[in-house]
Amino acid sequence: MIQMVRVDYRLLHGQVAVSWTSSLGINAILLVSETLKKDKIRMQSISLAKPSGVKVVAKSTSEAIAQLKSGKTDKYSLLIICETVKIAEKIIESTGFNSLNLGNVPFRKGTMKFSNSVYLNDEETKILKDMKNKGTNIFSQMIPDDTKHQFK
Repeated sequence: MIQMVRVDYRLLHGQVAVSWTSSLGINAILLVSETLKKDKIRMQSISLAKPSGVKVVAKSTSEAIAQLKSGKTDKYSLLIICETVKIAEKIIESTGFNSLNLGNVPFRKGTMKFSNSVYLNDEETKILKDMKNKGTNIFSQMIPDDTKHQFK
């Protein structure tokens, strides 16, 4: 069962691995990225951040959606980490999950600050507003002990 869908361009790193997995009782993490599986060095560094006893799988967006729809992930307490807002939108639409944590979206040219760790461009802002209007609770929260900043 999905416990959280999160956007974090870094995907899996120590902060997420330790804080969110223990806080939510996570036993599996699904990393959704169009490029991760092709990047062996990045995959190796991510494997170093993998918490003991937690299964970590990397999939493309279409592969992740197929896995989620098949029911194969239902037996897990699942954290889904998406590399981009666009990917998260597709995952939310396909699963019906109604909450999205904006963990880390980096500063880029043409972005505006939403929170200390989230910078959004016009397209991402529009996507998130559309998702919010469809009933998705969208917030920024780096770790469980941090204050939630609601997307308005």
